[in-house]
Amino acid sequence: MSTPPVLALTPGEPAGIGPDLAIMLSQQRLSCPIIIVADPGLLQQRAKQLDMAFDMPEWNDNITPDRACYVLPVPLQRAAVAGELLLDNARYVLNTLDVAVEGCLSNRFQGLVTGPVHKGVINDAGIPFSGHTEYLAAKTQTSHVVMMLATTGLRVALATTHLPLRDVAAHITAERLTAVTEILHTALVTRFHIKTPRISICGLNPHAGEGGHLGDEEQNIIAPVIASLRLRGWHLDGPLPADTAFTPDNLKSCDAILTMYHDQGLPVLKHMGFGKAVNITLGLPFVRTSVDHGTALERAGRGNIHLGSLMAAIDNAQRLLSP
Repeated sequence: MSTPPVLALTPGEPAGIGPDLAIMLSQQRLSCPIIIVADPGLLQQRAKQLDMAFDMPEWNDNITPDRACYVLPVPLQRAAVAGELLLDNARYVLNTLDVAVEGCLSNRFQGLVTGPVHKGVINDAGIPFSGHTEYLAAKTQTSHVVMMLATTGLRVALATTHLPLRDVAAHITAERLTAVTEILHTALVTRFHIKTPRISICGLNPHAGEGGHLGDEEQNIIAPVIASLRLRGWHLDGPLPADTAFTPDNLKSCDAILTMYHDQGLPVLKHMGFGKAVNITLGLPFVRTSVDHGTALERAGRGNIHLGSLMAAIDNAQRLLSP
């Protein structure tokens, strides 16, 4: 029987529900060790607020059979209050990510699961931050990564991630689209164990450009890239109009859909699986999964939350690490 992987968990924004989820997770029967990279005092305070037990020893690189959750201490800059954003703690959020990334790169951890961060407060603190995906790519010096969300019956990958809509078209280049499709195809084969993946690729414009009458990115960029990659024997369909790409018949015949921008595909996926969907970063030197929801500041410390997406993220990380 193979040894289960050791996963790092960063709870994310300390004023949000991430610490609550970490406390709730420690009460569960888990199939692999979870190292929670956080301030122990924050976790203790939130456990008290939730009227839940706190019993997580500090991790020292040793796993004991009767323990599933450990804490790897990273200190807050200021004491956190549930529901109240503090600029001083923006750096803390990134510090937890840095510690977790270092642990993954040194193989202390085999994968990373991330809780929700609040992009606004990090940027307001003077630290440019567009999201986990971009931050992890920069920290690992990875030139191209792919953001993919998955739920039962649907995988959606993005050619671009957190960009203003007015900037998307300029970022749909042959180089980017080729790299993204290569990463997606490789992950479907090596991580998802799909021998011959079938990928549907959306157009950028309404009706996939309507033959050039509603934009020419399909004719000049997307279709030529698809044609080139098909020469490798890959099963690629497109460019498809996004409003028909997600029909039941098309979903039955593909393993993933590649969309051109964030809100082209993710609303459909979250409609299908919100609360049990998982965010996966493809192309990193380690497995990274994440919850599909935000910080939910208004629910922090109140107990009215569910572990569904976090458990799905952990389960998917283990599955992606399986040989």
